[in-house]
Amino acid sequence: MALSVHSMSQNGSCEVEEIDVFRQFDVVSDDSDHYFLNSKSKTKSAQPDPIANASSGVHKKIMQEWRILEKSLPESIIVRVYEKRLDLLRAAIVGAAGTPYHDGLFFFDLAFPPDYPTKPPLVHYRSFGLRINPNLYANGRVCLSLINTWSGRKSEKWNPKESTVLQVLVSIQALVLNEKPYFNEPGHGIWPGKTIWEKKSAAYNEDVFVMSCKKMLFLMRKPPKNFEGFVVGHFRERGSSILLACKSYANGSVKVGYFKNDGPAGTSSADFPSGSFDVSEKFKGYLKQLYPELAAAFLKAGASLGNSIEQLNVEEKKKKKKPKSSKKQVTETRARKTGGVARRLLGKLKKVFGQKLGGTGSINVIKKYRL
Repeated sequence: MALSVHSMSQNGSCEVEEIDVFRQFDVVSDDSDHYFLNSKSKTKSAQPDPIANASSGVHKKIMQEWRILEKSLPESIIVRVYEKRLDLLRAAIVGAAGTPYHDGLFFFDLAFPPDYPTKPPLVHYRSFGLRINPNLYANGRVCLSLINTWSGRKSEKWNPKESTVLQVLVSIQALVLNEKPYFNEPGHGIWPGKTIWEKKSAAYNEDVFVMSCKKMLFLMRKPPKNFEGFVVGHFRERGSSILLACKSYANGSVKVGYFKNDGPAGTSSADFPSGSFDVSEKFKGYLKQLYPELAAAFLKAGASLGNSIEQLNVEEKKKKKKPKSSKKQVTETRARKTGGVARRLLGKLKKVFGQKLGGTGSINVIKKYRL
């Protein structure tokens, strides 16, 4: 809890308001909804639990991980550890600007194995049944070389002497939740034809953004324990910007995934492409459905939406109708086509017979060799 100066009273005194400050790293007690809650390995009664035993190397290593996280977490990653289950950890990653994951929240449950750090931590993605990335499965599986769930060079795999949980979280944010996740899938983009692959990547980004918006709704309805205040505060702060991104994408004024939410310091408009971009009708349809639901959820969270409306108006492209041809125009067109065929056939016959055809003779020859 922290204190904040809210306003000045008429007599000049300050009115102080208590506000919740959500710390980036904290120790909590409620672990009841953690994915790995019941996965703790059983040990013989005569053997002390290496994680609970304060003198064990595993316990000391976990405490070292806690200190690293507490001191070095980037602003976009929030972590909670548990006082009674030192082997468990939960992290929230904020989707980065310049990616189709921007402004979204992505939660991961981790567990330290009994022989940590010999083996890497177990990682589960809280997916709500949505596969938003080739490396993040709907069942929660996370494919990443650093945790040995994906093949890679030796330098990319878990190193018990050097690798840390912080590296795992940063890798997920930077390498998995990136600007073009389509290319995370092995084999995508390795063949010639850059334009084709870029179009597929753009279409994939549309799907990702739609699923990210759906996930926002799921999270606001049922936030993970110990992150309830953080989820509400996050979307209260960014709700208006998310709705503006929906409008910009649906109308093609900004490339999907590149909406500039006041970007990080030092960014320029060139870093976030804008102009006129084609988006699929399916994508527009999904956003029109999601927009009012998102607006209602953000309002419930206390967001100030300003002039945002609960209905998304999408600019419809008018299809050009082909003018109907009159009977006379149809007859003339057919005649031109027939005459063209006759001339081509006559040219071929001249080459075959080596003679100069003309007049009625040419007509007779054409009739004789009509195809």
